[in-house]
Amino acid sequence: MASDQDLVVETVRDILTGHEPFVLTAERPWDEGLWSALAEAGLTGVGLPEEAGGSGGELADAVAIVRTLASGAGAVPVAEQLLVAGPALVAADLDLPSPEEPLTFATEGTVTAEPSDDGDGPGRFVLTGTATDVPWAGTARHVAVLATPPAGIEGAVLAVVDASGLAASRAVNLAGEPRGSLVLDRVGVPGALLSPAQAAQVRARAALMRAVQISAALEQVLAWTVQYAGERVQFGRPLGKFQAIQMELAQMAGEVTATAALVDAAVQALDRGEATVPLAAAAAKVRAGEAVETVAKLAHQVHGAIGFTQEHRLHHLTRRCWSWRDEAGTELAWSRLLGAGLAAAGPDDLWPALTAVV
Repeated sequence: MASDQDLVVETVRDILTGHEPFVLTAERPWDEGLWSALAEAGLTGVGLPEEAGGSGGELADAVAIVRTLASGAGAVPVAEQLLVAGPALVAADLDLPSPEEPLTFATEGTVTAEPSDDGDGPGRFVLTGTATDVPWAGTARHVAVLATPPAGIEGAVLAVVDASGLAASRAVNLAGEPRGSLVLDRVGVPGALLSPAQAAQVRARAALMRAVQISAALEQVLAWTVQYAGERVQFGRPLGKFQAIQMELAQMAGEVTATAALVDAAVQALDRGEATVPLAAAAAKVRAGEAVETVAKLAHQVHGAIGFTQEHRLHHLTRRCWSWRDEAGTELAWSRLLGAGLAAAGPDDLWPALTAVV
Protein backbone atom coordinates (compact mmCIF):
# COMPACT_ATOMS: atom_id res chain seq x y z
CA MET A 1 0.00 0.00 0.00
CA ALA A 2 1.44 3.37 -1.04
CA SER A 3 2.14 5.92 1.68
CA ASP A 4 1.04 9.54 1.56
CA GLN A 5 4.60 10.53 0.70
CA ASP A 6 4.69 8.05 -2.18
CA LEU A 7 1.48 9.54 -3.53
CA VAL A 8 2.93 13.06 -3.29
CA VAL A 9 6.06 12.00 -5.18
CA GLU A 10 3.99 10.24 -7.83
CA THR A 11 1.89 13.37 -8.27
CA VAL A 12 4.98 15.52 -8.77
CA ARG A 13 6.37 13.02 -11.29
CA ASP A 14 3.10 13.02 -13.20
CA ILE A 15 3.17 16.81 -13.38
CA LEU A 16 6.80 16.79 -14.53
CA THR A 17 5.95 14.57 -17.48
CA GLY A 18 4.16 17.54 -19.01
CA HIS A 19 7.02 19.94 -18.33
CA GLU A 20 10.26 18.77 -19.89
CA PRO A 21 13.48 20.59 -18.90
CA PHE A 22 14.56 23.41 -21.19
CA VAL A 23 17.45 25.85 -21.48
CA LEU A 24 16.61 28.92 -19.39
CA THR A 25 16.86 32.29 -21.13
CA ALA A 26 16.15 35.93 -20.37
CA GLU A 27 12.81 35.52 -22.14
CA ARG A 28 11.94 32.34 -20.24
CA PRO A 29 13.82 32.38 -16.91
CA TRP A 30 11.62 29.82 -15.15
CA ASP A 31 8.87 27.27 -15.79
CA GLU A 32 5.76 29.26 -14.93
CA GLY A 33 3.50 26.48 -16.21
CA LEU A 34 5.13 23.94 -13.90
CA TRP A 35 4.73 26.28 -10.95
CA SER A 36 1.04 26.81 -11.73
CA ALA A 37 0.44 23.06 -11.94
CA LEU A 38 2.23 22.43 -8.64
CA ALA A 39 0.39 25.29 -6.92
CA GLU A 40 -2.96 24.10 -8.20
CA ALA A 41 -2.25 20.69 -6.69
CA GLY A 42 -1.38 22.31 -3.34
CA LEU A 43 2.23 21.14 -3.54
CA THR A 44 3.80 24.58 -3.08
CA GLY A 45 2.59 24.65 0.51
CA VAL A 46 3.52 21.15 1.66
CA GLY A 47 5.34 21.03 4.98
CA LEU A 48 3.98 24.44 5.99
CA PRO A 49 1.25 24.41 8.68
CA GLU A 50 -2.34 24.77 7.55
CA GLU A 51 -3.04 27.41 10.22
CA ALA A 52 -0.35 29.57 8.58
CA GLY A 53 -1.86 29.11 5.13
CA GLY A 54 0.16 26.10 4.02
CA SER A 55 -0.97 22.65 2.94
CA GLY A 56 0.24 20.81 6.05
CA GLY A 57 2.36 17.69 5.97
CA GLU A 58 5.77 16.80 7.35
CA LEU A 59 9.29 17.99 6.57
CA ALA A 60 9.92 14.64 4.89
CA ASP A 61 7.07 15.34 2.46
CA ALA A 62 8.56 18.71 1.51
CA VAL A 63 12.01 17.15 1.08
CA ALA A 64 10.53 14.43 -1.16
CA ILE A 65 8.97 17.09 -3.40
CA VAL A 66 12.23 19.04 -3.60
CA ARG A 67 14.19 15.88 -4.42
CA THR A 68 11.77 14.90 -7.18
CA LEU A 69 11.87 18.35 -8.76
CA ALA A 70 15.67 18.49 -8.51
CA SER A 71 16.07 15.14 -10.28
CA GLY A 72 13.66 16.38 -12.96
CA ALA A 73 15.42 19.76 -13.40
CA GLY A 74 12.25 21.64 -12.48
CA ALA A 75 12.91 25.35 -12.96
CA VAL A 76 10.77 26.65 -10.08
CA PRO A 77 11.53 28.10 -6.60
CA VAL A 78 9.81 25.29 -4.70
CA ALA A 79 12.92 24.29 -2.73
CA GLU A 80 13.47 27.88 -1.61
CA GLN A 81 9.84 28.18 -0.54
CA LEU A 82 9.34 24.83 1.21
CA LEU A 83 12.71 24.32 2.91
CA VAL A 84 14.01 27.81 3.68
CA ALA A 85 11.85 30.90 3.33
CA GLY A 86 8.49 29.42 4.32
CA PRO A 87 9.67 27.62 7.48
CA ALA A 88 11.78 30.65 8.50
CA LEU A 89 8.78 32.98 8.33
CA VAL A 90 6.57 30.52 10.24
CA ALA A 91 9.22 30.06 12.95
CA ALA A 92 9.54 33.86 13.30
CA ASP A 93 5.76 34.19 13.63
CA LEU A 94 5.55 36.32 10.49
CA ASP A 95 2.66 36.13 8.06
CA LEU A 96 3.26 33.58 5.34
CA PRO A 97 2.43 34.86 1.83
CA SER A 98 0.05 32.74 -0.20
CA PRO A 99 1.87 29.52 -1.18
CA GLU A 100 0.52 30.03 -4.69
CA GLU A 101 2.84 33.05 -5.05
CA PRO A 102 6.55 32.18 -5.42
CA LEU A 103 8.58 32.90 -2.30
CA THR A 104 12.36 32.93 -2.06
CA PHE A 105 15.03 34.15 0.35
CA ALA A 106 18.04 36.46 0.49
CA THR A 107 20.88 35.88 2.94
CA GLU A 108 23.67 37.61 1.04
CA GLY A 109 24.41 41.30 0.52
CA THR A 110 24.55 44.46 2.59
CA VAL A 111 20.98 44.98 3.75
CA THR A 112 20.48 46.80 7.04
CA ALA A 113 17.27 47.05 9.08
CA GLU A 114 16.12 49.88 11.31
CA PRO A 115 12.91 50.08 13.34
CA SER A 116 10.18 51.86 11.42
CA ASP A 117 9.03 55.23 12.71
CA ASP A 118 5.87 55.37 10.58
CA GLY A 119 3.60 54.77 13.56
CA ASP A 120 2.51 51.28 12.49
CA GLY A 121 3.74 49.82 15.77
CA PRO A 122 6.31 47.12 16.58
CA GLY A 123 7.30 44.48 14.08
CA ARG A 124 7.95 46.97 11.28
CA PHE A 125 11.39 47.72 9.85
CA VAL A 126 12.95 49.85 7.13
CA LEU A 127 15.39 48.00 4.89
CA THR A 128 18.24 49.71 3.05
CA GLY A 129 20.92 48.15 0.89
CA THR A 130 21.36 45.49 -1.77
CA ALA A 131 20.43 41.84 -1.49
CA THR A 132 22.72 39.85 -3.78
CA ASP A 133 22.60 36.38 -5.31
CA VAL A 134 18.87 36.13 -4.68
CA PRO A 135 17.52 32.80 -5.99
CA TRP A 136 14.86 33.39 -8.66
CA ALA A 137 15.16 37.17 -8.38
CA GLY A 138 12.71 38.77 -10.77
CA THR A 139 10.38 35.76 -10.76
CA ALA A 140 9.58 35.27 -7.06
CA ARG A 141 6.80 37.53 -5.77
CA HIS A 142 8.04 37.63 -2.16
CA VAL A 143 11.51 37.50 -0.58
CA ALA A 144 12.42 36.59 3.00
CA VAL A 145 15.40 38.85 3.63
CA LEU A 146 17.96 38.25 6.37
CA ALA A 147 19.24 41.73 7.26
CA THR A 148 21.77 43.24 9.66
CA PRO A 149 19.95 44.41 12.81
CA PRO A 150 20.16 47.89 14.35
CA ALA A 151 23.45 48.82 16.04
CA GLY A 152 24.03 47.11 19.37
CA ILE A 153 21.72 44.17 18.64
CA GLU A 154 23.06 40.70 17.91
CA GLY A 155 21.55 38.27 15.44
CA ALA A 156 19.58 39.41 12.41
CA VAL A 157 16.26 40.76 11.24
CA LEU A 158 14.09 38.51 9.10
CA ALA A 159 11.79 40.60 6.93
CA VAL A 160 9.19 39.86 4.26
CA VAL A 161 9.57 41.95 1.11
CA ASP A 162 7.02 42.20 -1.68
CA ALA A 163 9.40 42.18 -4.63
CA SER A 164 6.77 42.76 -7.31
CA GLY A 165 7.60 46.47 -7.46
CA LEU A 166 11.37 46.06 -7.23
CA ALA A 167 13.69 45.83 -10.19
CA ALA A 168 16.01 42.83 -10.20
CA SER A 169 19.37 42.83 -11.91
CA ARG A 170 19.85 40.24 -14.63
CA ALA A 171 22.22 37.59 -13.34
CA VAL A 172 22.13 33.81 -13.62
CA ASN A 173 24.08 30.81 -12.41
CA LEU A 174 25.74 28.26 -14.69
CA ALA A 175 22.40 26.51 -15.20
CA GLY A 176 20.70 29.75 -16.21
CA GLU A 177 18.66 30.03 -13.01
CA PRO A 178 18.07 33.69 -11.97
CA ARG A 179 20.43 34.88 -9.24
CA GLY A 180 20.03 38.65 -9.45
CA SER A 181 20.22 41.47 -6.92
CA LEU A 182 17.47 43.56 -5.36
CA VAL A 183 18.04 47.18 -4.33
CA LEU A 184 16.11 48.20 -1.22
CA ASP A 185 15.84 51.95 -0.71
CA ARG A 186 14.20 52.48 2.67
CA VAL A 187 11.54 49.87 2.08
CA GLY A 188 9.09 49.49 4.98
CA VAL A 189 8.33 45.83 5.71
CA PRO A 190 7.11 43.52 8.49
CA GLY A 191 9.92 41.73 10.25
CA ALA A 192 11.16 40.01 13.38
CA LEU A 193 14.39 39.98 15.35
CA LEU A 194 16.26 36.68 15.27
CA SER A 195 18.87 35.51 17.75
CA PRO A 196 22.29 34.50 16.38
CA ALA A 197 21.25 30.85 16.70
CA GLN A 198 18.01 31.46 14.80
CA ALA A 199 19.84 33.33 12.04
CA ALA A 200 22.36 30.47 11.81
CA GLN A 201 19.42 28.08 11.46
CA VAL A 202 18.13 29.97 8.40
CA ARG A 203 21.54 29.84 6.73
CA ALA A 204 21.89 26.17 7.62
CA ARG A 205 18.51 25.48 6.01
CA ALA A 206 19.72 27.13 2.82
CA ALA A 207 22.86 24.97 2.75
CA LEU A 208 20.87 21.81 3.47
CA MET A 209 18.38 22.70 0.74
CA ARG A 210 21.16 22.82 -1.85
CA ALA A 211 22.62 19.57 -0.48
CA VAL A 212 19.21 17.87 -0.84
CA GLN A 213 18.95 19.06 -4.44
CA ILE A 214 22.51 17.98 -5.28
CA SER A 215 21.99 14.55 -3.72
CA ALA A 216 18.81 13.93 -5.72
CA ALA A 217 20.31 15.19 -8.97
CA LEU A 218 23.45 13.08 -8.57
CA GLU A 219 21.35 9.97 -7.94
CA GLN A 220 19.58 10.61 -11.23
CA VAL A 221 22.87 11.26 -13.03
CA LEU A 222 24.18 7.94 -11.74
CA ALA A 223 21.04 6.11 -12.87
CA TRP A 224 21.29 7.63 -16.36
CA THR A 225 24.97 6.73 -16.60
CA VAL A 226 24.42 3.12 -15.53
CA GLN A 227 21.62 2.86 -18.09
CA TYR A 228 23.74 4.35 -20.86
CA ALA A 229 26.68 2.08 -20.04
CA GLY A 230 24.39 -0.91 -20.38
CA GLU A 231 22.93 0.20 -23.70
CA ARG A 232 25.91 1.71 -25.53
CA VAL A 233 27.82 -0.94 -27.43
CA GLN A 234 31.51 -0.38 -28.16
CA PHE A 235 33.91 -2.92 -29.68
CA GLY A 236 31.15 -5.50 -29.76
CA ARG A 237 29.95 -5.30 -26.15
CA PRO A 238 28.19 -2.83 -23.81
CA LEU A 239 30.36 -0.20 -22.14
CA GLY A 240 29.31 -1.53 -18.77
CA LYS A 241 31.17 -4.78 -19.45
CA PHE A 242 34.53 -3.01 -19.52
CA GLN A 243 36.34 -3.09 -16.18
CA ALA A 244 37.45 0.54 -16.42
CA ILE A 245 33.83 1.68 -16.83
CA GLN A 246 32.71 -0.58 -13.99
CA MET A 247 35.28 1.05 -11.72
CA GLU A 248 34.04 4.51 -12.67
CA LEU A 249 30.43 3.54 -12.03
CA ALA A 250 31.41 2.09 -8.65
CA GLN A 251 33.23 5.31 -7.75
CA MET A 252 30.18 7.34 -8.71
CA ALA A 253 27.94 5.09 -6.63
CA GLY A 254 30.18 5.51 -3.60
CA GLU A 255 30.04 9.30 -3.85
CA VAL A 256 26.26 9.29 -4.29
CA THR A 257 25.72 6.94 -1.33
CA ALA A 258 27.98 8.91 1.02
CA THR A 259 26.23 12.15 0.09
CA ALA A 260 22.78 10.66 0.61
CA ALA A 261 23.76 9.37 4.07
CA LEU A 262 24.90 12.78 5.32
CA VAL A 263 21.97 14.61 3.74
CA ASP A 264 19.47 12.20 5.31
CA ALA A 265 21.17 12.60 8.70
CA ALA A 266 20.96 16.40 8.46
CA VAL A 267 17.28 16.28 7.45
CA GLN A 268 16.54 14.05 10.44
CA ALA A 269 18.39 16.43 12.76
CA LEU A 270 16.33 19.32 11.40
CA ASP A 271 13.11 17.33 11.80
CA ARG A 272 13.96 16.60 15.44
CA GLY A 273 14.83 20.23 16.10
CA GLU A 274 18.35 19.44 17.27
CA ALA A 275 20.82 22.18 18.10
CA THR A 276 23.40 20.48 15.89
CA VAL A 277 21.52 21.32 12.67
CA PRO A 278 24.12 23.88 11.47
CA LEU A 279 26.93 21.31 11.86
CA ALA A 280 24.89 18.55 10.24
CA ALA A 281 23.96 20.84 7.36
CA ALA A 282 27.60 21.89 7.01
CA ALA A 283 28.72 18.26 6.73
CA ALA A 284 26.01 17.52 4.16
CA LYS A 285 26.83 20.58 2.06
CA VAL A 286 30.57 19.87 2.08
CA ARG A 287 30.11 16.22 1.15
CA ALA A 288 27.57 17.02 -1.56
CA GLY A 289 29.85 19.64 -3.08
CA GLU A 290 32.80 17.29 -3.19
CA ALA A 291 30.69 14.58 -4.82
CA VAL A 292 29.66 16.90 -7.64
CA GLU A 293 33.17 17.07 -9.07
CA THR A 294 33.62 13.30 -9.20
CA VAL A 295 30.13 12.24 -10.29
CA ALA A 296 29.63 14.91 -12.94
CA LYS A 297 33.10 14.36 -14.40
CA LEU A 298 32.73 10.60 -14.65
CA ALA A 299 29.16 10.84 -15.96
CA HIS A 300 30.27 13.00 -18.87
CA GLN A 301 33.30 10.80 -19.42
CA VAL A 302 31.15 7.66 -19.71
CA HIS A 303 28.58 9.37 -21.93
CA GLY A 304 31.30 10.73 -24.21
CA ALA A 305 30.62 13.50 -26.71
CA ILE A 306 26.85 13.08 -26.71
CA GLY A 307 26.70 14.08 -23.04
CA PHE A 308 28.05 17.53 -23.88
CA THR A 309 25.36 18.41 -26.42
CA GLN A 310 22.49 20.78 -25.66
CA GLU A 311 20.04 18.19 -26.92
CA HIS A 312 21.09 15.59 -24.34
CA ARG A 313 19.44 15.58 -20.91
CA LEU A 314 22.64 15.19 -18.88
CA HIS A 315 23.64 18.86 -18.82
CA HIS A 316 20.34 19.94 -17.26
CA LEU A 317 21.45 18.25 -14.05
CA THR A 318 25.24 18.53 -14.12
CA ARG A 319 25.13 22.30 -14.71
CA ARG A 320 22.70 22.67 -11.84
CA CYS A 321 24.90 20.59 -9.54
CA TRP A 322 27.95 22.69 -10.40
CA SER A 323 25.90 25.83 -9.67
CA TRP A 324 24.31 24.61 -6.43
CA ARG A 325 27.74 23.53 -5.19
CA ASP A 326 28.84 27.18 -4.92
CA GLU A 327 25.56 28.54 -3.55
CA ALA A 328 24.45 28.93 0.09
CA GLY A 329 28.08 28.77 1.15
CA THR A 330 31.09 27.06 -0.40
CA GLU A 331 32.74 23.90 0.89
CA LEU A 332 35.51 26.06 2.36
CA ALA A 333 33.10 28.24 4.33
CA TRP A 334 31.11 25.30 5.70
CA SER A 335 34.27 23.28 6.39
CA ARG A 336 35.53 26.11 8.58
CA LEU A 337 32.23 26.24 10.48
CA LEU A 338 32.21 22.46 10.84
CA GLY A 339 35.79 22.38 12.09
CA ALA A 340 35.19 25.18 14.58
CA GLY A 341 32.07 23.48 15.87
CA LEU A 342 33.79 20.13 16.35
CA ALA A 343 36.80 21.73 18.05
CA ALA A 344 34.54 23.72 20.41
CA ALA A 345 33.01 20.51 21.73
CA GLY A 346 36.35 19.42 23.18
CA PRO A 347 38.56 16.34 22.67
CA ASP A 348 36.25 13.90 24.49
CA ASP A 349 33.35 14.61 22.15
CA LEU A 350 35.30 14.71 18.88
CA TRP A 351 35.17 11.03 17.94
CA PRO A 352 31.50 10.55 18.91
CA ALA A 353 30.63 13.60 16.80
CA LEU A 354 32.59 12.29 13.80
CA THR A 355 30.82 8.93 13.95
CA ALA A 356 27.35 10.13 14.96
CA VAL A 357 25.80 9.67 11.51
CA VAL A 358 27.45 6.35 10.69
